[in-house]
Amino acid sequence: MTTEIEAEISPLPERTSGLPDSFSAETVAILNGARPGVVQVHSGKRGIGAGVIWHANGTIITNNHVVANGGDSFMVTLPDGRDFKARVTSRNPILDLAALKIEAQDLPVVPVGDSSRLRVGELVFAVGHPLGERDVVTVGIVSGLGTVKVSRDGQTSQYIRSDVRLAPGNSGGPLLNAQGEVIGINAMIFGGDLSVAIPSHVASNWLAGVANRRVYLGLGVKQVKISTQNNGGEWAKLGTGLKITTIVAGGPAAKAGLQVDDVLIEVAGKQIADPKGLMSSLAQNDTNDTVELKLLRGDNIQSARLKMEWRELGA
Repeated sequence: MTTEIEAEISPLPERTSGLPDSFSAETVAILNGARPGVVQVHSGKRGIGAGVIWHANGTIITNNHVVANGGDSFMVTLPDGRDFKARVTSRNPILDLAALKIEAQDLPVVPVGDSSRLRVGELVFAVGHPLGERDVVTVGIVSGLGTVKVSRDGQTSQYIRSDVRLAPGNSGGPLLNAQGEVIGINAMIFGGDLSVAIPSHVASNWLAGVANRRVYLGLGVKQVKISTQNNGGEWAKLGTGLKITTIVAGGPAAKAGLQVDDVLIEVAGKQIADPKGLMSSLAQNDTNDTVELKLLRGDNIQSARLKMEWRELGA
C-alpha cells in the first residue's frame, strides 16, 4: 500500500546583493563613467600597467615603476581599442609617478577628487588590468592614511591604504571614491602586498610642478561672503567666493576679461570658496590649458575662459 503525500513547494527567493537596487545602479553608472578614462600601458607585446587620462589633450598619469624599464617610449591602449605611441614626459621615482603624453585630443577625463579630505572607512574602488584582464573593478574601504619612507635618506611620501584587491596590472590605475572621482593612483610598490595608493592631490601638485613653479593669474583676490541679494540665491549655498581686488594690465585675468569686484565662484567645473581651492583646481590643469570660470558680476552669473601662465618661484 502506498500513500501519496502532497507538498506545496515554494520557489526559492531571488538572490540579492544585500544592497538597495538604487545604490547598485548608481555604483554601476559611476564606474561606467570612469572606465573610459582608464588606459592600459604596455611595451607593445604585453600589458604592464594602467594609467589615468588626466587631461583631455593626452596627458596620462601612471606609476614610475610601470615605465621604469623600456626607455621613454611605450604604447597606450584606450578603452575604445585605439593604440597610441606614448612618450614619458616626466618621472619622479621618489613619488613613484610618471607622466605620459599621447597625440590625441578631446579624450575622456576621469574627474579628480580632493584626497586631502579622505577619511578612514570610506568606500573606494580600484580600476585596472590585473594579470592582463581589462577593466577589472575591485572594492574596499580606506583603512589608513599617512606617510611612508621612500628613500634611504629619510624622504617620505603620503599614501592611502585600503583593502581593495590589487594584482600586477593594477599599478598606475585609479582609486576612486563613491562619487567616481580619482582620489589616488594605485602603487603596490609602496606597500609590498598591501593595497597602497598615492593621493590624487600629491599627483596633481607634482604634475603642476608646484615645487618649482606657481600659477600666475595677474590678479589679487580676497574671500568674501556671498549673499542672496547679489545672486538671486543660486550660489548662496557656497557661503563664500573670491572677490577680485586688483587686475594686472596684460595679465591672464585681464586678457580673459575679468574685472575688479567680480566674484569667482567656479573654476574648471569646481566650486571655489577660498584661495586654496582656487590653486588646487588650477593645479589639476595642464600648463597650456584654458580653464572655464564662472563668476558673479553684479546680479548676473557670467562665464569666462582664462589661459593660464606659469612663473618660476622667485620670479
